[in-house]
Amino acid sequence: MPSICNANNVELGTADRILTAASSCVVDFGVDRVTLAEIARRAGVSRPTVYRRWPDTRSIVAALLTRRITDVLREAPPLGPDRESLVRQIVTVADLLRRDKLVMSVLHSELAPIYITERLGTSQHMLIDALADRLRAAQRHGSVRAGDPTQLATMVLLITQSTIQSERIVRPILDAESLDAELTHALNGYLA
Repeated sequence: MPSICNANNVELGTADRILTAASSCVVDFGVDRVTLAEIARRAGVSRPTVYRRWPDTRSIVAALLTRRITDVLREAPPLGPDRESLVRQIVTVADLLRRDKLVMSVLHSELAPIYITERLGTSQHMLIDALADRLRAAQRHGSVRAGDPTQLATMVLLITQSTIQSERIVRPILDAESLDAELTHALNGYLA
C-alpha cells in the first residue's frame, strides 16, 4: 500500500489519506463525477475501508468541506475584539474560500443547492457558532449593535456566503478587491 504524505512530508493516517485523495478527485473531476472507487485507489485503500468511515461520496465531501473551512479559519485568525477586526477576518475568510478550488467545486456542483436552500451543513453550523462567539465579544466591546448573536451570525453567514457563491457571475462588475470592499461596507453597516 503506498503511503501518502502531507505538504510537510508527514505520513497521513487512513482517514486523512482518504480525505486527501477525495480532495484531489474533487478538484480533478468535480464533485459530481467523484467515485468511491477512485478515492480508494488514490488513497491506496480498499473500498470497504472507505465505506467503514463514510457511507457515500456526499458524506466524504461534507467532511472535506468541514476540514477545509476549519483550515481556512486557522489561516485567518481573529485580529481583535472589535467589529472592524471581526469584519476584516470575515472578509479574509470569504476571499480565501472564493479562491479555494475544492470549495468552489462543491459550490458549483449538484450538491450546492442542499447547502444553500435545503439545510445547514456541519461547516455552516461551525461558522455560525464561531461568529456568534466573536459577535458576543464585539458586543461587549461596544462596537456591534445589540441583538441575538446567533441570529446576527446567521445573517452574516448568509451575506458572506452569497458573495462567495456569486463571485463568478458578478466578476465583470465587482473584481475581487471591489467585492471585498463592498462586503466590508455591508457587514460594517449591518453590525454597527
